[in-house]
Amino acid sequence: MLDRHARQLIDPPLNQIGRGLAARGFTADGVTLVGLGLGLIAALLIAFGQFALALVPLLASRVADGLDGAVARATQKTDFGGYLDIAVDFLFYGAIPMAFVIYDPTTNGAAGAFLLASFYFNGTSFLGYAILAEKHGHKTDAQGQKSLYYSNGILEGTETIVFFVILCLLPSYFSPLAWVFGTLCFATATLRIYAAKQTYTN
Repeated sequence: MLDRHARQLIDPPLNQIGRGLAARGFTADGVTLVGLGLGLIAALLIAFGQFALALVPLLASRVADGLDGAVARATQKTDFGGYLDIAVDFLFYGAIPMAFVIYDPTTNGAAGAFLLASFYFNGTSFLGYAILAEKHGHKTDAQGQKSLYYSNGILEGTETIVFFVILCLLPSYFSPLAWVFGTLCFATATLRIYAAKQTYTN
């Protein structure tokens, strides 16, 4: 729900920084992979119980996730770049909950599995909707200029990052927070499927 509002705030400074990075020879795909590396470092730190320290690479990875699109807009957007970006995002989104499960599988295992299942379902509904939108020629820039159709929902990228930050600040509450967030992810996916049925039933 918050992505379109967040984009209005962060896109102007990101675009400016992106132009600077592009002028210095940075590529969008390179920035994407740097963001992935930072996100996996955050997951590794979480797995070892370094929750506060993990916030630094976690947030830096999300800055990189915004900057890769800005660099692409300043140079040349490619279909592969958009594909790489979404694949990396999904790996990051799965790595953080998995890290909490690795840290304490007894306490966090069931809730972590439920959360990852909800991410899987939500991600499938998101990508499936994008395929239908592309097939029917539908476009939207409500959440910034993207290489594929970004359907909105109860939970989007902004809410997920806020959730991850809260988990790092309150790691002992991972289990109840994961059950709640996972339930909202299932609701988001279900509503998206309903929206697809309303829009794309011939």
